[in-house]
Amino acid sequence: MPTVNVYEAKAQLSKLLEMVERGESVTIARAGKPVADLVPHARSDIRFGGFPDVQFDDATFDDEDPEILEMFGLE
Repeated sequence: MPTVNVYEAKAQLSKLLEMVERGESVTIARAGKPVADLVPHARSDIRFGGFPDVQFDDATFDDEDPEILEMFGLE
């Protein structure tokens, strides 16, 4: 993983981003100390309906649960 200083990173940002797009990682350092890493973005798939088996009963949805009220000191 190549290391560049802040000045180089500013001057060559487009080049560094091209490297990252190819799958490489780049470390940016200030005064020789690593500050940040440019790494390829890891996209996560969005999953809708994370709880497909959960069903709600409209008649009791807003009912208060004594155990939960007690946990919050609201009883």
